[in-house]
Amino acid sequence: MKKAIFLAGTAILFTSNIAFAQTGPSEAPASTPADQSTTGLEDIIVTAQRKVETAQKAALPVSVVSGSDLSDSGITASNRLSQAVPALTLVRIGAQSAAFIRGVGNFSVTSQSDPAVAFNYDGVYIGRNTATITSYFDLDRIEVLKGPQGTLYGRNATAGAINIIPVQPKYGEFSGFGSASYGNYDAVVLEGAVNAPLGENGALRVSGTYINRDGYLKDGTSDDKSHGLRVQLKSDLTPSLTVRAAFDYSHIGGMGYGTSYLNTYTCSAVTTACTVTPLGIPVSDGVLSPRSQAFWQSRPVLTVPGRKYNPFPDLFQQSNFYGGSVNIEYDTGAGVLTIIPAARFDEMKGLAVCGAFPCISSEKHDQYSVETRFAGKISLFDYTLGFFYFDEESRGQTQAQALPFSASFQGPLNVATKSYAPFVRLTANLTPRLRIVGGARYTHDRKKFDATVTGFTEICVLPSCPNAILPPLVLYPSQLGFNVPAPGGPPVPGPTPGTIISRSDVSFSQRKTFEKVTWRGAVEYDVAPASMLYASVETGFRSGGFSTSVGYETYQPEYITAYTIGSKNRFFNNRVQLNAELFWWDYSNQQVAKAGVDLLNRPGNFTQNIGKSRIRGLEVDGRFLVTTTTEISADVQYLDSKFTSFVYQAAKSLGYPRTLCGVSTNASNATLYDINCSGKPAYNAPKWTVNFSAQQTVPLGDYKIVFGANTQYRSGRFVNAEFGPEQYQSSSWTSNAQVTFGPEDNMWSLQAFVRNIENDRLLVSATQFNGLQAAYTSPPRTYGVRGLFKF
Repeated sequence: MKKAIFLAGTAILFTSNIAFAQTGPSEAPASTPADQSTTGLEDIIVTAQRKVETAQKAALPVSVVSGSDLSDSGITASNRLSQAVPALTLVRIGAQSAAFIRGVGNFSVTSQSDPAVAFNYDGVYIGRNTATITSYFDLDRIEVLKGPQGTLYGRNATAGAINIIPVQPKYGEFSGFGSASYGNYDAVVLEGAVNAPLGENGALRVSGTYINRDGYLKDGTSDDKSHGLRVQLKSDLTPSLTVRAAFDYSHIGGMGYGTSYLNTYTCSAVTTACTVTPLGIPVSDGVLSPRSQAFWQSRPVLTVPGRKYNPFPDLFQQSNFYGGSVNIEYDTGAGVLTIIPAARFDEMKGLAVCGAFPCISSEKHDQYSVETRFAGKISLFDYTLGFFYFDEESRGQTQAQALPFSASFQGPLNVATKSYAPFVRLTANLTPRLRIVGGARYTHDRKKFDATVTGFTEICVLPSCPNAILPPLVLYPSQLGFNVPAPGGPPVPGPTPGTIISRSDVSFSQRKTFEKVTWRGAVEYDVAPASMLYASVETGFRSGGFSTSVGYETYQPEYITAYTIGSKNRFFNNRVQLNAELFWWDYSNQQVAKAGVDLLNRPGNFTQNIGKSRIRGLEVDGRFLVTTTTEISADVQYLDSKFTSFVYQAAKSLGYPRTLCGVSTNASNATLYDINCSGKPAYNAPKWTVNFSAQQTVPLGDYKIVFGANTQYRSGRFVNAEFGPEQYQSSSWTSNAQVTFGPEDNMWSLQAFVRNIENDRLLVSATQFNGLQAAYTSPPRTYGVRGLFKF
């Protein structure tokens, strides 16, 4: 009943929209773009529903960022896309990337779990989000679909999907572009593309990017040393058959994303109070700065009295991503058959900060997929039939030094996923204005997981061991440099007098099958040629997975049901655009990943199913072409999120937890605390997000100057699942501006820009473990100049 009342309340808003709807000519069709500089707002083509249509005709919640807007905004990596899409939060966590849409997402970025937000690059689902970090060049657009994608996309996503769509080869033209920018932090960004015709019905496009930037933190971390290449070949082999083959490669090097220390804390189970000690180290320092290193090495090693921590080791990353796909489209006369076979390969190796402690890893991911769709029309019905097959294998080896006196080797670790999903979407065109949409997908995921975790612990058997050699951070036990016990054997003398080394081995072998039918029902109604109403109900599902933590070896799928009412409108001869969406999401069996210790008191990161949440709200976005040279826009999202049931367990061996949630002893296991966060808001879910932007063009004869500015306001929000007081980022503004000079034909331009005018380093993720708090922060103020030419 509450959902019905909440969603019905939008009728007042939509009725007011309809009252101003124009009855003149409809928008120009996508195949014949008009000169929007004189006729009105520019149309953006999308394929979010697996068909070509304008964003204003797509009856679903979708935000679109064009390739030119990405370039003008200087968005060259995933973490800055959040500034363009209010509903989206993209977080860099060490070498990994995690995504949230309206508070729905997950911090788990390991191969044992699937992302809550699906990334699709050039029509191919990408199993590991990190593989998309360097894809932001020579793009036609990025589409952000909000809400579960339960029918038209082959892999499951409870929060939504991000479609990264590159510019395709263009027939009959030799063209291209090149751009170069230079800014503070010695930032060099190069991008370019060449399009070459191959006869009348073929074309080749080659594009690339190169980025070399110093670190945003004083210790040199949070740098960017990356490059990428994309090659596409497209041809109409017959009037009915079009084939496009694509290959891409990218590399990420440098020191990688860094973190900074915040505080130390101790909490009392007797008083339930915590003592927090600020370290006085600026968040701009990073863990390798002299101040941070001095703090790190001053910490006592409890099991080796008299010994301090080793220096925090230097960070590095060496990651390569490459893959290829073939997009085959065949018009049978009865419908269009699309087949997309693809293969992708990732190789990642690096030493990073895992929360507040060092970890080293080496991972390889191989994925193969085939998506097949047939779209046609029978009488009043448009239909899409599809089948998706996905096969991924991940192999890894890691060591994380959560505790300095131990070395925990995870590996070899092998995860394999085989998934298939038939799906169907049917649209009944009941009248020229009214459409009923229904769709369903059956997903079958079969997963297997094999891993061995070997731990070595150094123990001091004397009153103190000031000269003890602590285990180094290496990938394999054979690289430790001292004798270790055999599997199942007794402790052996350590590398220095008075120490012994003990060994533990834990093996994991799991086989799980997850399956689910998800569905969508919707109604679409064209109130006027440029105004539409739609309403939908859609379900989503995300598979369960595994971890190498005893007691938490597996977790179950999570589910979501999303209710949406929306309206899309163009008024006043295509000069005003006003869209609104009211949504209500019910989220159950939610998966939450966090650091902790397992039932053997071994530190690790594992995922638990913690309960339910309710997320509802309203998003309104508008664009106004004030004159032919002045455009302003605003996007406002109100989000009311609450965990209706959120209870998880934490080991007492880590001490009393630092949290704003309720804490009690677990009734069935006295060594555990129950942490009850029911009633708390979703994390990464600010109540208010507001985007404003304006662009003013000043003609100067055959030239022009374009002034642009935008700002984003986000109200206060929690950035991690423990709901610690230090994990709360207060409300913030982030503003950007640029001025561009060039000719009217846009064949070249010069631009000066500044990003994050406020120069605030905001919390994007804050971690706490073993009495130490640390945080990843957003980039500081950056500025520079950029030149662009086209031919």
